Amino acid sequence: MKAISTNNAPAAIGPYSQAIEANGFIYASGQLPIDPATGAFPEGGIKEQTRQSLLNAQAILKEAGSDLSKVVKTTVLLADIADFAAMNEVYASFFAAPYPARSAFAVRDLPKGALVEIEMIAVK
Repeated sequence: MKAISTNNAPAAIGPYSQAIEANGFIYASGQLPIDPATGAFPEGGIKEQTRQSLLNAQAILKEAGSDLSKVVKTTVLLADIADFAAMNEVYASFFAAPYPARSAFAVRDLPKGALVEIEMIAVK
């Protein structure tokens, strides 16, 4: 196993790695919509936060020598399932067919009051 870390995504806020590479796969931890340059959420709502979460994951994959075209599975956690359509609109702009497999869940709360968190599994 190899830990992956980049300054182009927020640092881990707990005892975990931004990503782990193992057996040709990249397992990226859930990405909150924190702008690594400011340490804050972007202005706006679910669309802006979804975009930032995806940019963070993209930066981690790049550091690992992968990219969004090699993502095989994502998990999206939403603070409010009513945000699903707006999240999906932004999400779709980051991926092309064949789209990765995906699960999406509404959860009671996310760290720091985020509206979305996205994790990914990609091939190298």
